[in-house]
Amino acid sequence: MEELVHAPARGPARRLVGTYSGYRSVDVPPAVHRGLPSPWMTVLLTLEDPLHMAAHPDPAQPGGLFDALVGGLHTTPALITHDGRQSGIQLALSPLAARAVLGLPAGELAGLDVHAEDVLGPRVRRLRERLLAAPGWPQRFALLDAALAGWARDAAPPREVAHAWHLLHGRSGRVRVDELAREVGWSRRHLQARFRAETGLTPKQVARVVRFDRARRALQAAPRTPLAELAVAHGYYDQAHLAREFVALAGVPPSRWVRDEGHAFVQAEEPVPAAG
Repeated sequence: MEELVHAPARGPARRLVGTYSGYRSVDVPPAVHRGLPSPWMTVLLTLEDPLHMAAHPDPAQPGGLFDALVGGLHTTPALITHDGRQSGIQLALSPLAARAVLGLPAGELAGLDVHAEDVLGPRVRRLRERLLAAPGWPQRFALLDAALAGWARDAAPPREVAHAWHLLHGRSGRVRVDELAREVGWSRRHLQARFRAETGLTPKQVARVVRFDRARRALQAAPRTPLAELAVAHGYYDQAHLAREFVALAGVPPSRWVRDEGHAFVQAEEPVPAAG
């Protein structure tokens, strides 16, 4: 049995989170899942079985088991394994909401996966218990809406960083750093430093990840699309450029990723842009 359900955050939580993805697999073949680079942070709350991280984006971080996890932005894949059972909810958290929800800038978690309780405290355990007791996905998503609304504090990154972030998103990563600096009124060097401190990646790295994320979602939605066509549509020089980026960011060529995971993927749904 496999379940995969996506839903947007609602109410005040919509300013913080793009999408909830609930999943449950029982008695399926053991597998390895690739957690791909994305312009969204990951908050993952398991329901029954712990998450087995075989490899983190930072190779220096040892693998391990997590009941709940918070992951920063990254440019290399994570590897998650399961033995035929897994269940939980993954939240696509906007890096701009990290200060409000986590109490720290997203830059402090760049390339890292940490136990959620180390950041959010014992309320994570209580929330997991309530999620597990809920009768279905709609009720679980409503619990998350209420919890996030209650946790959020009045904290945000500098407006210049937020403006640059929204420009990168809105233009699908197709904007030069010099142009971003002019738009926000900062020098290129100052923008690079403040942007990385707040989000964990430079503007150029975010542009790269945004392009890849959009291309990967398009490939998943239409796996027979010629790579040359996909490359042109998403701002790559040519098919070879897209293929190289896929290997660099996903760790495997596009064809293998589609074969292994493209049919059912927790990161499948395009997150709704967080408001504000």
